[in-house]
Formats: sequence, C-alpha cells, structure tokens
Amino acid sequence: MKPALERLRNRRPRMQNHAEFTVSAVLLPLVETPAGIHILFETRSAHINRQPGEICFPGGMVECAEAKNPQLTAVRETTEELGIDAGQVEVIGPLDYLLAPAGMIVYPFVGKISEPQKIVPNQDEVEKIFTAPIDFFLQNPPLVSSIEVATRFNQDFPFDKVPATYKENWRKGWVFKVYFFEYGSRVIWGITSKIIVNFIRLCWPENEHYQF
Repeated sequence: MKPALERLRNRRPRMQNHAEFTVSAVLLPLVETPAGIHILFETRSAHINRQPGEICFPGGMVECAEAKNPQLTAVRETTEELGIDAGQVEVIGPLDYLLAPAGMIVYPFVGKISEPQKIVPNQDEVEKIFTAPIDFFLQNPPLVSSIEVATRFNQDFPFDKVPATYKENWRKGWVFKVYFFEYGSRVIWGITSKIIVNFIRLCWPENEHYQF
C-alpha cells in the first residue's frame, strides 16, 4: 500500500475529466496605432459552421503535440488566420484560463503583433478584422447579464440507485455572467468579452468601472 500512496507526494494535480472538454487557446492581439495601443478583433466568416459572423480573437483547438503548451496553439492559429509570420507575434503572457459551460477549456494569451499592415486574413475563416482602442474598454464597462444552465439525466440513468430527490426533469445547475461591449455598431460578447474583462482586471485592477 505505501509505495502506491507515495505516488501522491509532490505531484501536481490535473483536471480529472479533462478528456470530456474541448480544449482551445486564443490570442488577445495588441497592435500599435498612431492613436495608441488597440486590440485587434476578427469577424468570423459567414459560411463557417460554428458562430458564423461573430466577433472573436484568433485561436482554435489545441492539438495533441501542443497539449502541454497551449501558447503554441494561440500563436499558430493567429499566424494561420491573419496570414502573418510567427516572428510577428510577441506573446506577453497568459490570462486566466476559462471553463465554459459548453464543455470548453480556453487558454487565453496576450500578445503584440508587429507590422500589422502585413496582415492578410484567411478568408476561409475570417471575414474581416478591426481594432478598438484599449482606452475604450477602460472607460466603457460592459453590460452585464447572465445565463442559467440546467441539466437533465439520460434515459438510462438508474434512478432506483439514488435518493428520490433526483427526478427526470430539468434541474437548474448554475448561473454564469455574460458581458456585452458595444463598439459602434459592433457587439462583442461571449467568451471574447469575458477575456477582455479578465485582461482589464489583471492589468488595471484599480479601474473603478470593473469592480463588479
């Protein structure tokens, strides 16, 4: 018994059900403009299956070879989607990773893109790009709403083996916040807006607009 238990000493815990989640990584790209530092956004192509036409950051699925270093994914996807070289991407550091209710783990990173005039978006994935000044987000906090998540047991769930309080109908599980930024005619929300909020809170913790 003792040798088996020794395996627990000094180990770093991992997420038990990691395989049940889709793992991705994204980059919050910063570009220098004559008006100051801006955040670069993508508008997804209208013909793709997942979230067509929505605003996002460059990113995608973590491949097996990148599992221990999702930063590689963020850089790779950024170069593929924006048509730039890896040498144009300087990763500054990670933000907090995000567990999304749709069964996703997202690892966000902040990076600076040099020579943004050389960006040529991949039209298969990106309809267009645009930038917004960091100052806009510092001065304009998001609209805050929420979504309720409910669960339902499968048809083969053995109700006879659990307390009678467990029923077949939907059960409210938890509530998570949703943020909405309106930049001109564009609405930035979902995971992208949560990453922005985390970015602002980590880099400008004293910002009075983000004490919610």
